[in-house]
Amino acid sequence: MTTALITHADCLEHVTPEGHPERVARLEHVLHALEPLDLKRVTAPLAAEDDILRLHPASYLADLRRQSPAQGQVQLDADTWMSPGTLTAAFRAAGAAIKAVDLVLGGEVKNAFAAIRPPGHHAETETPMGFCLFGNAALAAKHALEFHGLNRVAVVDFDVHHGNGTQELLWDEARALVITSQQMPLWPGTGKPSETGAHDTILNIPLPPGSDGGKMRAEYERLAFPRLRAFQPELIIISAGFDAHADDPLAELEWATEDFAWLTRQLCDLADALCGGRVVSTLEGGYDLNALAVSAKAHVEELVRAGT
Repeated sequence: MTTALITHADCLEHVTPEGHPERVARLEHVLHALEPLDLKRVTAPLAAEDDILRLHPASYLADLRRQSPAQGQVQLDADTWMSPGTLTAAFRAAGAAIKAVDLVLGGEVKNAFAAIRPPGHHAETETPMGFCLFGNAALAAKHALEFHGLNRVAVVDFDVHHGNGTQELLWDEARALVITSQQMPLWPGTGKPSETGAHDTILNIPLPPGSDGGKMRAEYERLAFPRLRAFQPELIIISAGFDAHADDPLAELEWATEDFAWLTRQLCDLADALCGGRVVSTLEGGYDLNALAVSAKAHVEELVRAGT
């Protein structure tokens, strides 16, 4: 078995204003860092409209198409922009996450990493926000449940910002366990432990500013890993944001590259014990280019280790 890398050049055509942290160079740096690795390289398809409509309504798609510019850029909210290539890139990003599920559940690969942009975990049902248009990880989970017929899927989100979109999209889904760790206080201001979902299937792990990898490891061992073991998922989906790194400019956690490797290793080992090693990971944040590149490489190296 092996690890799949799923991406598409269209994801480089989502162009944001100069100085915007979610920029083309992010994906370029990640892909360059992954070049030496032995991966099954897969071209990301466009998500089918029906795939998007599992969680986002047709009216939302119509509104995004209406706002998509023929030239220049348009601003959807304080942080989220569209250029002429953005909507296609968003369909590729969702398609990559869904294709990753198909490859892993079809037994073609042990695990997969979707190297995509725009990211997805802030996109709510009818609201683009936080650089995100479609809920990539949530759509992948829903695809696994509805198309592949799984009974239990877990989403683990270690981005430094709370995955409010994933939480909202899967709030009523009893078959999906959502575990998120995030700096608190920090934008978007959600992610309190009291937010547990309609079926008690959401676990929020807030981390105070200045927390290092030791704090993260203790909290995951205390809270996240026992919940995963109790839930017995048939697939683990990772929202892999690397902005908890100490060098990231948008937050104040103090993780090192090895902390991302450790957490990935633990999740892969749990997947081996619980669901045949089936892991899908999709890129979220990370805004210091060097920290993003080395952390993403460490993350994928652990996927490769688990897949061999």
